[in-house]
Amino acid sequence: MTFRTRIFISGTRLIIYIVVAVVLGACADLRYYAHVTHGESALLLQRRSVSKVIADPATDPKLAARLKLSQEARQFASQKLDLPDNRSYTYYVQLNRPYVVWNVFATPRFSVDAVPQCFPIAGCVAYRGWFDEQKAKESAEKLKAGGYDVYIGGVPAYSTLGWFSDPIISSMMRWNNDELIGTIFHELAHQLIYVKDDTPFNESYAMFVEDEGVREWHRSRGEAVADDHDQVMDDGFTQLVLDLRERLKKLYKSGVDQEAMAAGKQREIEDFRTRYAAWRDKNYPNDHRYDTWVARPINNATLLPFGLYDQWTQSFAALFKQADGRWPDFYARVRELAKQPKAEREDSLRAMMKSQEPSTTTAAD
Repeated sequence: MTFRTRIFISGTRLIIYIVVAVVLGACADLRYYAHVTHGESALLLQRRSVSKVIADPATDPKLAARLKLSQEARQFASQKLDLPDNRSYTYYVQLNRPYVVWNVFATPRFSVDAVPQCFPIAGCVAYRGWFDEQKAKESAEKLKAGGYDVYIGGVPAYSTLGWFSDPIISSMMRWNNDELIGTIFHELAHQLIYVKDDTPFNESYAMFVEDEGVREWHRSRGEAVADDHDQVMDDGFTQLVLDLRERLKKLYKSGVDQEAMAAGKQREIEDFRTRYAAWRDKNYPNDHRYDTWVARPINNATLLPFGLYDQWTQSFAALFKQADGRWPDFYARVRELAKQPKAEREDSLRAMMKSQEPSTTTAAD
């Protein structure tokens, strides 16, 4: 199963954050920023030029071939998709761990809303990232002790939003070529446009750039665009999870006592598992890619990553169509949206999404 867990860390504007923390005397935050500084610095010190890694006789030929492909995609991103032309993704880092970062999500026991993690410049996001898995677990345990639902998700890649030349990381090599290439497009899109305090907007925009960019990449090479089977299945499963979240949200607003709410919460989760099994057996009887996730413990926090990446992708597809498929015009329109107040921006996005829906009217006889 390959969930879209490439969630960038908004807390990587390191120097500025540390200065602010020192001024404010925020000791706990200062320790966190020091941790992030150390983690980012370690990556920067381990970087090697991709061209040198490819030329090194000791490099595994399979790795060299994939890195060569990544550089072709990197050039395509700037020349054809009008994404930033800088040194990001022209370096490589070999890690001795499965993920570069572990994100900690938390919600109140009876709420589907994230406990926000806020930073002085990048704003608030739904998680806090750690370069060390043990530190992520310690953070999660403190939140659990406070009565929160908690989820830890490993992240193979992230963006510093252009503050540093982000490298290709060995954890990204586990993906297939489309995911590797798409990630480069996705993270460069974040460098181009980023809106403070609006994760769904940022991620949906970058997700659209990723998906459309990969399609254009294949077309430019005379290659068939991959079929949408996996995407359709992913979308179907995501909708099941979002439906569970809506059911829980309704329960938490019902006003019943906590004992009844706790029982109702577990009942909704078990009902979700039943609905999932029926959906899988009806539509994908030979595909059990989600079974492991569904069988694991589920709480409010485990539901948070779903929907972050695709809430507004249809709206951005409409915007791209309005721009006649011209990337500079598309980015100009995205920037105009970014300038709007959040409520107004969401109204605009809803209107664009509605314009993408098929008409239900029929012509008169």
